[in-house]
Amino acid sequence: MKDRLVYSAYALGWAVLRHLPEAAARGLFDAIADFAWRKRGKRVLQLEANLLRVRPGADEAALRELSRAGMRSYMRYWMESFRLPVWSRQRVARDVRVEGFEELRAAMESGRGAVITLPHMGNWDLAGAWVALEGYPFTTVAERLKPEELFDRFVAFREGLGMEVLALTGGGVNVVGTLARRLREGRLVCLVGDRDLSEAGVEVSFFGEATRMPAGPAALCQRTGAALLPVTLWYDGSVMRARIHPEVPVPAEGDRAEKTRTMVQAMAEVWEAGIREHPEDWHMLQRFWLADLPARATVEAPAAPPAGRPAAEAAGGPAVEPAAEASGS
Repeated sequence: MKDRLVYSAYALGWAVLRHLPEAAARGLFDAIADFAWRKRGKRVLQLEANLLRVRPGADEAALRELSRAGMRSYMRYWMESFRLPVWSRQRVARDVRVEGFEELRAAMESGRGAVITLPHMGNWDLAGAWVALEGYPFTTVAERLKPEELFDRFVAFREGLGMEVLALTGGGVNVVGTLARRLREGRLVCLVGDRDLSEAGVEVSFFGEATRMPAGPAALCQRTGAALLPVTLWYDGSVMRARIHPEVPVPAEGDRAEKTRTMVQAMAEVWEAGIREHPEDWHMLQRFWLADLPARATVEAPAAPPAGRPAAEAAGGPAVEPAAEASGS
C-alpha cells in the first residue's frame, strides 16, 4: 500500500505539475518548502546540522534563514524535474549557464572519454539535459526503486533527457564493466559522488571533518584513462549555473588505493569550495559526516524510498531522493 501511494504521488506530479503556469508551480513548491521548514522535521534539522559545518559561525537566525533557502532550493529541484519533460531545447539552453565547458570538450575530443562527477547541488537532471543537448549523451547509474513502476518512470524520464541509465541491481548488467566500456569507447559517464556512508567509501576530510565518498569515479578513471572532471552547480535567480572544474589527475606515485584516496580528496576539496559559496543549493538532508552516525552503523537507512540508496552511491551513481523526505515524515 505504501509503495502504491508513493508511486501515485509521483505520477500525479508528472501528470499535473508540468501543465501548471510557471508562477503557480513555483509558488506551490515554495509553499511546500516553507511548510516543511516550519514543521522542523528530522530532515530539516539534519540539513541545519550539515549547514552548520559549512557556516560554523552562523547564529541561530542566520542558520534558520539558510535552511529555509535550502529547502526552497531543494523543492525547486523537484518542481523543475516534474516539468522538465515538457521543456523545449531552447528553454534548457536559456536556463543553464556553464563555465569551463572547454574542459569537457577537450577531454571528449581527445578520445579519452570523461567522468563528470558532482555533489547533490542544484538540479543534476537539468544539467544532464543540457550536456546531452550539447551533443554529449552519457551513461549514468540509478538504484532500483520500489515500487518497480516508479523506477521505470524515473528511467524513462532520464532516458528522455538523453541519458543511458544502468540499474545498479537486478538488470542483468555488469554496471562497472559497462561504465568502463563506455569510457574506453571515448564516451561520457556522469555520476553523483558526494555521499557514501558504506564500508566501500573512501574516507576524506570535508569542512574539517571525516566523511566517506564513493571510490567509483576515481577508480574508473584509473582503469580507463578517462578524464575525471568535478562539477559544481548553483541557482542564480531564474537560471542554474554550473562550473566544470579542471581535471583531477591520477597521481604519479602510490598504489591504486593511495591514488584513489588522493583523487577523491581532491574532488572533495573542489566541492567544498563550491558548497561554501552556495550552501543553500547543497541538498544534503541526511546524515553525512561520520561523527553523526550511530555507533557501529555504517549505512543510514533512508526515511523513504528508494531503499538501499547508499549502495547506489557506493558505485558513484545518482540516487533519486523522494520529496517526501523533506517533511521529515
